[in-house]
Amino acid sequence: MGPTRASPPRERRWFRWLPAALILGVFILDLLTPRGVRVFILLAAAPVLVAPWLSLAGTIATGGAALLAAVVLPLVKGRTPFSIDDVFPFSTFVTLTFLAAVVNRLLARERQQLRTAREVAEAVQRAVLPSPPGRIGPLAVAARYEAAAREAAIGGDLYAIHSTPYGIRLMIADVLGKGLGAVRTVNALLGTFHEATLRIPDLPGVVRCLEERIHETNAVENGREAERFVTAVVAELSTDGSTLHVANRGHPAPLLLHHGRARPLEPCVPSLPLGLADLGGPDVPVDRYALPGGAVLVLFTDGVVEARDHRGVFYDPAPRLSRPLPPDPDRVLDALLADLYRYAAGHLDDDIALLAIGLPHDANDDPGKAPAVHRAEADGSRCV
Repeated sequence: MGPTRASPPRERRWFRWLPAALILGVFILDLLTPRGVRVFILLAAAPVLVAPWLSLAGTIATGGAALLAAVVLPLVKGRTPFSIDDVFPFSTFVTLTFLAAVVNRLLARERQQLRTAREVAEAVQRAVLPSPPGRIGPLAVAARYEAAAREAAIGGDLYAIHSTPYGIRLMIADVLGKGLGAVRTVNALLGTFHEATLRIPDLPGVVRCLEERIHETNAVENGREAERFVTAVVAELSTDGSTLHVANRGHPAPLLLHHGRARPLEPCVPSLPLGLADLGGPDVPVDRYALPGGAVLVLFTDGVVEARDHRGVFYDPAPRLSRPLPPDPDRVLDALLADLYRYAAGHLDDDIALLAIGLPHDANDDPGKAPAVHRAEADGSRCV
């Protein structure tokens, strides 16, 4: 399934009831105060409060309701509502309602411009990231791309998966920054990955090609953003899905979901992101994992682990996905996104790319046995 936008939880709408509560509260307060004390001028705040959230008609209707309450209040208290003392309060009502209507239109125009910019950014992102096939051999594949709620710039998150003569190779990465510069880097990486996966037999060689392309892209760019780097996971699955090789370049570790447990596949040897290899040496550490049948491999960009709840605590997908989930990549990603949106109250601070691979079932797989994970360096030496 291709990149689709999930539906975040509905935003809280309690603030829409705030004007009605204010009108009712001021009405009651004015009834409880002595006749010489007048508090109904507070009603003029009602249309201003709703201007950012309601339509133009709703804003004007709120101002009218507040004005009606201001007229009724003196009658209830046994005095005329149109004395000379009421000229200033009523003119304030009219002025604030007019200003609230103007603010409402300005905010609506800005929201429309932001919505249009975000739609353009998402359309470009979909064009850059083509939908992966639903199946590659015996493996089921699913992908998602989620744009940050507060962003209208094109992001640098990407994923790719290809069937090659050397196995099924995949990549998920996050380019530093946003905008056209990030898009150029994304395009360069996707093109290089596609070419390298088909002609280079070893995974470290693919990573070195990507590293060289980042340096070339940085060399032709000007200005402060010319020193881009990219966090990435470049991996290779055997055609039967039983063995996984992973080169992790400073990226969040993939998760292996199997029988209600999510295990992060942390690298034995930490590596610097792509574009920073000059600081860490030419070696490309690669970890090898023996995978159980029926498991789901989930890869994601750092927008997942950087999401926060109302207390500012970061999201940790491993314990939250350690529960019974169907071994279906699409349903796993749907469950992950739904949980993430609940955790972050519907707001993402960064774009998110996700890729999930469903491994074929193994007749010898024991449901009560934890998946065996073996790790080794690319040269065959054991990790310690």
